[in-house]
Amino acid sequence: MASTPRKLPPPDPETRARRNGAGGGWLLGLILPLVIVLAWEYLASHHLINDRLMPEPSRVWTMLVQLTATGDLLFHIVATLRRVALGFLFGTAAATALGALTGYSTLARRVLDPTLQALRAIPSIAWVPLFILWFGIFETSKVILIAVGVFFPIYLALSDAIPAVDRKLVEVARVYRLSPAGMTVRVLLPATLPAYLTALRSGLGLGWMFVVAAELMGASEGLGYLLVDGQETGNPTQIIAAIAVFAIVGKLTDWGLALLSARLLVWQDAFKTAA
Repeated sequence: MASTPRKLPPPDPETRARRNGAGGGWLLGLILPLVIVLAWEYLASHHLINDRLMPEPSRVWTMLVQLTATGDLLFHIVATLRRVALGFLFGTAAATALGALTGYSTLARRVLDPTLQALRAIPSIAWVPLFILWFGIFETSKVILIAVGVFFPIYLALSDAIPAVDRKLVEVARVYRLSPAGMTVRVLLPATLPAYLTALRSGLGLGWMFVVAAELMGASEGLGYLLVDGQETGNPTQIIAAIAVFAIVGKLTDWGLALLSARLLVWQDAFKTAA
């Protein structure tokens, strides 16, 4: 009589708490930024650094409060978020389709991958004049540029993760005569999901990097516009305020994606790092 396969025990509460961000551990991540801000405030207020080029954090905070009160800050954040979201959506969709195709089909990999790898080597700024020529300086060129940045890490991860799936798992699926759809859902998807979710976070990070270049293309709204406006008016406080908002909003979006990844991968019995 065949024995029932033994199931791995579910992750312990400590592991679940870590993955879900519980326990207040995230507060430790605030220590280093707080130390930097305090040191920066001290050095600038005592004129140990040039406060005209590196204004105190208190002045940056005052500007952020003023921009918030007028509604300008929210307006620019929403504009940038919209561009990043659209670029991330289109870049992820294209990368997922082509990555799955080249990962699953040897023929498609031989035909498509060399060209895509060559395009990956092109610096992001090199696309700017071409996209302006093709699509103008409006939203289309900006979204496409962000999508290009998002595309490559996701494509590369998925294209490499599918052929790296354990051959024994595929052979077992074939023994049980799983359909291609069944093999994808029950074997390939769980096996490649960790690498895919990590690539999504990398792609999102590049999306935030590319949006700065995108908003240099004649934008009249967005956090990138705040940067350029601060440069043109010689206002370092505004520049640093825009950079700070980029860091905060970018981190929040990454945290959201990391939380989603933890939820989707809760079944993993992963290695626990030391405290």
